[in-house]
Amino acid sequence: MPWSADPLLSSMPAPSNASRWPCLRVTRDGCALDVLVAPNAKRTACMGLHDGALRIRLAAPPVDGAANEALLRWVADQLGLARNAVVLARGEASKRKQLIIRTALDRADAWLATLLEDGAGA
Repeated sequence: MPWSADPLLSSMPAPSNASRWPCLRVTRDGCALDVLVAPNAKRTACMGLHDGALRIRLAAPPVDGAANEALLRWVADQLGLARNAVVLARGEASKRKQLIIRTALDRADAWLATLLEDGAGA
């Protein structure tokens, strides 16, 4: 059960290592972000949450790592980070991937809030 869904805990602040998003968690290297990608889209955009992952449409083909590179660049640009601060940890040839983002949980959490709560990603 997510931190914010527990009625006993919802009035308390979340611990600093907990995220309100099921796709984001703390690792020793920063934050792990689970994503589900759909390549060959007209434009790159967040489509919301799906099955515990952030769903992203990519305007790149899944050929020679182009979609993976587009995903890493998009996430880095969205967070205002250098490209090398976002690393593909798992899922090189899969639609479901895990990224390691070298940033604080608060920053990644706030970014997801702007994407998902403000309707930009829905």
